[in-house]
Amino acid sequence: MNKKKALVLGAGGFIGSHMVKRLKKEGYWVRGVDLKNPEFGDTEADEFVIADLRDPKKVQTVMHLDQSFGKGFDEVYQFAADMGGAGYIFTGENDADVMHNSATINLNVAHYASLFEHPPKIFYSSSACIYPERNQLDPDNPLCSEDSAYPAEPDSEYGWEKLFSERLYKSYARNYGLDVRIARFHNIYGPEGTWTGGKEKAPAAMCRKAAEDTQIMEVWGPGTQTRSFLYIDDCIDAVRSLMNSDCTTILNIGSEEMISINDLASLALSISGREKEIKNIDGPVGVMGRCSDNALIQKHLGWAPKYSLKEGMKLTFSFIEQELKNEI
Repeated sequence: MNKKKALVLGAGGFIGSHMVKRLKKEGYWVRGVDLKNPEFGDTEADEFVIADLRDPKKVQTVMHLDQSFGKGFDEVYQFAADMGGAGYIFTGENDADVMHNSATINLNVAHYASLFEHPPKIFYSSSACIYPERNQLDPDNPLCSEDSAYPAEPDSEYGWEKLFSERLYKSYARNYGLDVRIARFHNIYGPEGTWTGGKEKAPAAMCRKAAEDTQIMEVWGPGTQTRSFLYIDDCIDAVRSLMNSDCTTILNIGSEEMISINDLASLALSISGREKEIKNIDGPVGVMGRCSDNALIQKHLGWAPKYSLKEGMKLTFSFIEQELKNEI
């Protein structure tokens, strides 16, 4: 029996590198593609290609399994995007690059996938950033059910591009028969994620700040803004469940365990065993409240997260604390 073959785009990134590991454990043959190698160790992909997916010729090449350009993959996982945490997405300084780079990648992927006689099943990673800003002003009562996406009013250009690409893949499914699965990720975190440099997300930033040798822990914004965060293993489980299903409905993949950013900072400090003053400072904030609504994914897939935020943060803190020690 031939192995299933998967193409993971963005395989040098956080979620993509974890997906490669999972697929290999499940017996897949995997090709990973990215602009860079994984940051925290060697890839487990059978083949890893350094390629710029904004280049249509590169996309055409990596989507074929042999030089005759006649055979494609069983599954494609599209994680490649120009993205980062609040410090990258919400300043406005990177908007043009974010929209151009990510949209170009998705236009290329959808087009070349559609040219196969038997197109691969495609997973596209969208984002909770597509949800209307007006529904996320109250930190205690955010509205992020899947049917609340329209009328559209994302909080950032990153969110607008994600929404555009959702519609792009859905259009290719209608017109060219692509078998597409789409999920909106809600703040995925965990070991081997970016934890410094400006593109890190809140859980990694808080773990780093808690582990650093400082007396004050700075937190952007008022600290009352709320979020939910999903541990990486739960994210991968949910994506694999969706890909193995017949569900073509766009679903949230996230946690319903909501926490304020100041409380997230306190949680990181508690895990670290350190005492510091939490100081709120000016900085990019995004919406005031966001939490995954998992009613639809529970209905269609029977999926729910296994890791609590505290459990996931402990694992993430251990990883980042070790990384800081390695730098000394």
